[in-house]
Formats: sequence, C-alpha cells, structure tokens
Amino acid sequence: MSHLRWQGLSYAQIAIQIGRNRSTIYREFQRNSCHHIDGAYRPSKAQRRTRARRSRSRRNAHYTRADFTNVRHFLKRKWSPEQITGYLRRQGAKAPSHETIYRYIWNDKLNGGQRYKHLRQSIKQRRKRHNSQDSRGHLANKRHISERPASVESRKTKGHWEIDTVVSRTSKDCIVTINERKSGYVMIGKLSDRTTDSLNQKVCMLINRDPAAFKTITADNGTEFNQYKLIEARHPVQFYFANPYHSWERGSNENVNGLIRQYLPRGCSMASLTQQQCNRIAAQINQRPRKRHQYKTPEEIYYGF
Repeated sequence: MSHLRWQGLSYAQIAIQIGRNRSTIYREFQRNSCHHIDGAYRPSKAQRRTRARRSRSRRNAHYTRADFTNVRHFLKRKWSPEQITGYLRRQGAKAPSHETIYRYIWNDKLNGGQRYKHLRQSIKQRRKRHNSQDSRGHLANKRHISERPASVESRKTKGHWEIDTVVSRTSKDCIVTINERKSGYVMIGKLSDRTTDSLNQKVCMLINRDPAAFKTITADNGTEFNQYKLIEARHPVQFYFANPYHSWERGSNENVNGLIRQYLPRGCSMASLTQQQCNRIAAQINQRPRKRHQYKTPEEIYYGF
C-alpha cells in the first residue's frame, strides 16, 4: 500500500490492485498515517500502532468465569482447547477461541492452578534410527504394508485397523490398542504380559465385539504379533506389517497411544489396571471430538450417527 501510494495511485486504484474495498484502504490510511508530522503512511509505524491497539483491546474481556464452565468440564475429560472450541461451536454454544482457552489455562497456572496438567504433554524422547538394525527378529511370510489394499490408505471405508501395545516400565502388565482408521474409534485391552498367547486372546475378545467391522489390521514388527495367523484362523481379518521404525506408517495408532498416555502416564504401573478401566478410557477417547471429522466424535463416525 505504501509503495503504491508513493507511485501516485489513488485509494480506489490501490484497492483494485490488492483486492480490497476502497473504504477499507481509505480508513487504513486515515487511521495510521503520520498526520502530526508530514501525513505520510509508514508501514512500520502502522504495524506498531496496530499491535498497540490490539494489546489495549478488551475484546476478550466479555468472557466471565461462568462462560468457562464448559471449558473446565471438557478439560477434565482431557479434551484439547481446539477440540473444546470446535465442539461447542458445533453445538451452537458460546465458545472462546482455543487461543483464549490456552491463555485461561496458563493464567490459572500462574495463580497456582492445576488445569494445565489436563493438557496433552509432548515429552517423547526421539533418537536417530538411521542405519539401525531391527533386533526384534524377523517373521517369515508376513504381508508387507505395501501389499495392503489402496483403499485402506484413503480412509474412506470402515474396517481397517491399526494395532500396538503400550507397555508399563514398572511391571510386565501392558495394554493392547486397536483403532479404526476411518473413524479413529479405539478399543483397549488389558494384558497381564506381552506374550503372543495373552495378546491373541485379548485381540480375539476385542474383535468379537464387532466381528463384521474387521477387514485388515496393520501392526509393527513386535514379537508379540508373531502368532497373528492364529487370529486370522479364527476371524476373517488379514494382518499387514509396517516397516521397522516407520511409526508414521501407523500414524493413527501412534496418535491414539499419545492420547492414552494422558490417562496412563509413562512410568506408572499397570499392574492394578482392569479391563473395565480400559473400557472407560477408550470411551472417553471415543467421545472426544476430532478436528478432521468437523468436531464429530469417533463414536459418531463409527456408528454412523
């Protein structure tokens, strides 16, 4: 705008050049030109004035403590600020932006509050994997992920799942997670150990909840999946295996496991965890709205509500 004005263009001509209304251009020049000096419009000065006005703005002050009642409720259910805002707006309720909710949470923390602990924490350590060798053994005749039907990747059809185990560092107890790619719907099973027998028994139990909904399952190369053919013999489902250390090939499952860590943090013991508790955790995750579903929940997508 400044350069075009220096070239002698009128407000109307500038508006045409940058695709804005002529009145918008006029107001900007009137508001931010240096009238007390020489009347010139300086971009750097205009930007500083704009930031100063926004910092003094009271546009967010109209939210009261009562307006955050729903926010506090959903934070306790481990929903992210973006999920809360999207869901409330979808319901037609008054909803602060997710940035406002984050400010509310951090202000609460500064005042000694604990609401920030409901946020999902990203503390996972990463290490270089290149040139690494897979030390978990090799399974003969397994189906590679490249053989998986192309329709699985599109997420357009229901019935394609990803599977993984989440371990406890303080006991041999662990859990197995299975999530459906299209909807994000998750099932969680409690395992007393990470053996193939325990895993196969629990996976068959989870599949029996809705046998018709299982067409394929994609796993990593963990040895607990070595007896996958026994599951295939009992159910009309086919297993596929991702490349070693290619977690992004099972991105949905990795994301779900991150959500589960909000309920079962790293370092906690799973020895006293029950299947009923696993079911409750799964229910809470399945009832959390997802941005990719226009803030519908995995449960709504899975059951076709």
